[in-house]
Amino acid sequence: MKTFYSHGKLLLTGEYVVLDGALSLAVPTKYGQSLTVENLDQPKIIWQSLDENGKVWFEGEFQFNKSGMLKQVQHDDVSKRLIQILDAAKMLNPNFLRNSFGCRITTRLDFQRNWGLGTSSTLINNVAQWANVDAYQLLENTFGGSGYDIACAQYNTPITYQIESSDNEILNQVQDDKRIVKKVDFNPSFKGCLYFVHLNKKQNSREGIKHYHSNKANASNTISQINAITSKIISAKTLDEFDTLIALHETLIAEITNQKTIKELLFEDFNGGLKSLGAWGGDFILATSKSDPTSYFKGKGFETIIPYTSMVL
Repeated sequence: MKTFYSHGKLLLTGEYVVLDGALSLAVPTKYGQSLTVENLDQPKIIWQSLDENGKVWFEGEFQFNKSGMLKQVQHDDVSKRLIQILDAAKMLNPNFLRNSFGCRITTRLDFQRNWGLGTSSTLINNVAQWANVDAYQLLENTFGGSGYDIACAQYNTPITYQIESSDNEILNQVQDDKRIVKKVDFNPSFKGCLYFVHLNKKQNSREGIKHYHSNKANASNTISQINAITSKIISAKTLDEFDTLIALHETLIAEITNQKTIKELLFEDFNGGLKSLGAWGGDFILATSKSDPTSYFKGKGFETIIPYTSMVL
């Protein structure tokens, strides 16, 4: 039996513009996903996915055909996606799942599926470890995206993530030598004033990316400003300085994506800083407050408020 584990992710700066080469700050979370592999004496894969409470949210079975490729027994969307991931892994490593024996796979999340902490990216990174393939390449061949979430799955400290882009760079073809991941010392003295608030809905990252590409103007000037903000956020000494920087970041992203900030939309009366994380409109936001803001957000109908120190690895 083998077990693999990957950390969840939160993108603190550079949402959207990370796709076009912006320097972005990301943090791995204490929540993640495991994948356990047990051998079977039958030529099939039995898959079971468990949520954070140990409750089964998906069960499926996949059989091998005569050529050694997997075929679905049932035809739901989750099964189709798993077949895509496993076939992509097999294309990258032809020896993966090559013998006639099967396996029993059990995945287990530490977090709620609608939290947006990386149900897909942690799965991709776990399958990549199992198949002994490059996780970034597996992501590009399946879901696509910038890849920062894969970096978070693999690191246990805050990181900066940047793609050295060029005019002919396209989203799903990021070269390994164009991806820059660096560990950073982001441990603000005011972290006790930082909270993550869930907006009660899951945001589709692929739809968010599509919206960004359809609305963005010339991003080069914005990217330069985001790069500077990211660097200043990492070294911020006071909460007031941090709040000023995240407010400026929100304004810049709102302008380039033609969206309203989360404060304008839902929390105009909040006495503190607010910043969207990842694709705007769902998942977690970052709130800053010198006093515990739990009662404020619960009064607005948002029940999941997690202190920074309880979320970030």
